[in-house]
Amino acid sequence: MITDLWYKNAVIYCLSVRTFMDADGDGIGDFAGLERRLDYLQGLGITAIWLMPFQPSPKRDGGYDISDYYGVDPDYGSLGDFVAFTHAAKQRGLRVIIDLVVNHTSDRHRWFQSARSDPDSPYRHWYVWSAERPANADEGMVFPGVQKTTWTYDARAKAYYFHRFFDFQPDLNTANPEVRAEILKIMGFWIELGVSGFRMDAAPFVIAKKGPDVTGEPDEQFDMLRDFREFLQWRKGDAIILAEANILPKQDLDYFGADADRMHMMFNFQVNQATFYALAAGDTRPLIKAIDKTWKRPASAQWATFLRNHDELDLGRLTEKQRQTVFAAFGPDKDMQLYERGIRRRLAPMLQGDPRKIRLAYSLMLTLPGTPVLRYGDEIGMGDDLSLKERDCARTPMQWTGEKNGGFTKSDRPTMPVIGKGPYGYEHVNVAEQRHDKDSLLAWMQSMIRLRKEAPEIGWGAVTALETGEDAVLALRYDWRNNAVLCLHNLAARPIEISLRTGIEPPEGNLLIDLLTGARSEAADGRHLLCLEGYGYHWYRVGGLDALLKRSPA
Repeated sequence: MITDLWYKNAVIYCLSVRTFMDADGDGIGDFAGLERRLDYLQGLGITAIWLMPFQPSPKRDGGYDISDYYGVDPDYGSLGDFVAFTHAAKQRGLRVIIDLVVNHTSDRHRWFQSARSDPDSPYRHWYVWSAERPANADEGMVFPGVQKTTWTYDARAKAYYFHRFFDFQPDLNTANPEVRAEILKIMGFWIELGVSGFRMDAAPFVIAKKGPDVTGEPDEQFDMLRDFREFLQWRKGDAIILAEANILPKQDLDYFGADADRMHMMFNFQVNQATFYALAAGDTRPLIKAIDKTWKRPASAQWATFLRNHDELDLGRLTEKQRQTVFAAFGPDKDMQLYERGIRRRLAPMLQGDPRKIRLAYSLMLTLPGTPVLRYGDEIGMGDDLSLKERDCARTPMQWTGEKNGGFTKSDRPTMPVIGKGPYGYEHVNVAEQRHDKDSLLAWMQSMIRLRKEAPEIGWGAVTALETGEDAVLALRYDWRNNAVLCLHNLAARPIEISLRTGIEPPEGNLLIDLLTGARSEAADGRHLLCLEGYGYHWYRVGGLDALLKRSPA
């Protein structure tokens, strides 16, 4: 089995160029500013940077309405600035993956402008049209409560066009071979400029059949995923696609491919939602079920684990009772909720700013099966601004210092409001202050990221949930190449003592070495008696260093 797949033991950091660092003082983040902060990211310990869309766009949906796939929005710099950034990242051993937003374009894209202007346009069939308003036009909205329809009449085209998302984002007809060929060209272009892969936005919609006569369950064209992967592997052997696909476990292999010939990685939404229920209820049982249903995958495939991202926390896969439990704990006000299914807050305020809960949550995320994905500002516990619309509340600029605008820009007019008031204001929460505090969240996160990279068993190994006798305590053992790591988390506020068997034969199974503290636990009659403080967590090497040296292959 190949054991040098970089993404299997990576730590991915998601950021928006627009809100990360402004170098030229115009109030908008840019690639020159991002390049200045690469040493910070290298010091944090992350191994890959995921960039949200930065191509030219009207920015009516945070840049996910792209008007030119082959450029850099002038607000952020030039293609030359982008290449300088990817080169500088490579020098520091950091990989770059970018958003691949090919389910739809902006309605200002020249393809759509041509398509709507002339029925004989070569781009007419690059989009999805209907002469009459389809009967299901009021179904399938991605943003219920905000989006009104999925079919909109265009007076110039004298036809309705399909848009799974907002009406200014017409869907591409991905069944058209010319469109698929263009998608490959887009991937190839950015690969040549130093990119190591793509996060495919809305993957299930990209491959679903589209049209006025399409009804019922989605009909996905999975061969399209194989085509994308084959092209990518031919152009750059270690490049990857990370799919955003909020699907049920029964479909996992459809996206990974039973022969690992489709997507390299997928976000594990099932585990993500179960994690928040576990944190809200102190009940790990649904999380264990979600892990059991999803962890089995081809050896070269990988899950991406996460807590929060730039979208809402989607709770649509939970039962109604479970969802209400999470709402009550983390988003009780209607203003904190979104699209009738989720929460639009950042993690730190969701957890009431409690350092114990925040560290527990990130320790848990770092030890779930797969590759962890952090969001910019996670490492310092940034907050949100609920006065901003929809998802913008969690997309505020990075807080670097306690100076004006958090050190993000010298402009009096930042591209988005910087959080300047309350406990999450930049005077209280910023990188500069936490860098000088050995007990800060930033210092802790650096240490935990380093430890995560030193435990490849979590990214590569087979996972087993051990019996703890307590619903609030999660025990996951990872086995890989004859080595084992055991991770314990207590989701309750009260201390809990557990009696646990490692499931590994003596003598190795009789010894646990705490990777966080160095403390040792020796089993009595094959059982370890362990005490976890409230919201406590421990990462153990099973068998200790001696066993590791003895059992690892040369």
